[in-house]
Amino acid sequence: MGKGSGYGKSILFGEHFVLYEYKGEALPAIAAAIGSSTECYVRRISSPGWKLTDSRPAVPGYKSKKMEEQRVSIDNVVRFAGIDLSEQGIHIALGGRLVCASGVGASAASCTALARALNDEFKLGWDDHQVNAASFEGEKGYHGTPSGIDNTVATFGGIVWFQRGTSGGPPTVETIKLKEPTELVIASSGITASTKEVVGDVRRMKEEKTNWFEQILEDYKNIVEAGRQGLEEMDLRLIGLLMNQNHNLLIEIGVTCDEIEEIVGVARKAGAWGAKVTGTGRGGNVIALTPGRALQRDVAGTIEQRGYSVWTTRIGV
Repeated sequence: MGKGSGYGKSILFGEHFVLYEYKGEALPAIAAAIGSSTECYVRRISSPGWKLTDSRPAVPGYKSKKMEEQRVSIDNVVRFAGIDLSEQGIHIALGGRLVCASGVGASAASCTALARALNDEFKLGWDDHQVNAASFEGEKGYHGTPSGIDNTVATFGGIVWFQRGTSGGPPTVETIKLKEPTELVIASSGITASTKEVVGDVRRMKEEKTNWFEQILEDYKNIVEAGRQGLEEMDLRLIGLLMNQNHNLLIEIGVTCDEIEEIVGVARKAGAWGAKVTGTGRGGNVIALTPGRALQRDVAGTIEQRGYSVWTTRIGV
């Protein structure tokens, strides 16, 4: 039986903007692996094709809404691996501690875990870069044209500076090291958004309001570059401020909702140094920067009192 895992993630800076260029240069994003992962087990079975048992924890409605996308994703990874299931099939079992919700890279974590499990079971000899390529193919089932950042973090972990390659070239991936780990609160809005739909709406907005959107991209570029410097210098106050500014840009491009705004407001009022939507938006999750266990506990508890699901983790581990 083959086994594999993939990290969940939070995007600190760059939702949606990472898909675009500013003055001919692809815009970067910064994402961090979180301390929860998806596990996958693959075993061979006598019947052809693949069968799935999905035991991952999830917010209500997530798995049913993503079911068809998941089917395409699994087919993509199996096809990329060159595995023939016409006579002998496989059983895929998904589990782990990562809660399936929009914004934590659940789809990429499952793609990476599956790729690693197939690599283990069929002795494909892949290194992490090949696992990442397989995971990227799987992500196409969920996102159509993924940026590549989710599968990269799911595969390599850590804090990653990610910049898409232009003209079909490879992406730029660099590791950012924190001097020490810091605490993060993740809160779920309980809403599962369609990534393809939200990404399409933002793209149409860009095409309809070109000059306005170009200014948004310039503002974002300044934020993410300052964010990298803040992480390298462990200036968490600056990081929190920049997270708030990034969130304001995401409001402007229409990827928030009432539930997200409530969580963000509650988190900041409870003392979070910064709070923003993470991932697709219009639902999904909020991340709140809460250095120190005491502050993390206070912010998590306050959000939970409003009826939202919350979990705590750290980045920079």
